[in-house]
Amino acid sequence: MSETTTPVVPTASVASTGSAGGRRRAARIALRTVQVLLALFYGIASALPKLIAHPSAVESFDKIGWGSGAMYTIGALELAGAVALLIPVLQSVAAIALSALMVGAFIVQLTVFDGQYAATPLILMVPLTLIAWARRGHNAELLRLVRRR
Repeated sequence: MSETTTPVVPTASVASTGSAGGRRRAARIALRTVQVLLALFYGIASALPKLIAHPSAVESFDKIGWGSGAMYTIGALELAGAVALLIPVLQSVAAIALSALMVGAFIVQLTVFDGQYAATPLILMVPLTLIAWARRGHNAELLRLVRRR
């Protein structure tokens, strides 16, 4: 006479897949947020003072003995890395390149500045390494693009 509907109860596998999918989505959002924050840091707090020859940056590079050429070069590399962190196909490579800059910054902090801020480059390398690993799938796509030319 009339149809009865029974509620559909998800099985354990469907329910766990849904929560795992939710965790993956949350992880992607968190990683993207970290990428944007790092891009802002490298672009504004790190590259900009070097590119506008802020007195603090000039003083640091004079103490290192590298001069303005190195200051502008490192500022440009940091800005390029900041922008590349936001471009999907370049994210992993940008994180690797910025990590390499941080290795250099760590060495300079230890040798020239007596380790005063040596922890900062190491701390920055942690999320950069995570980004490089998590976005490593884009490297194959980048390689295909480069080989096509």
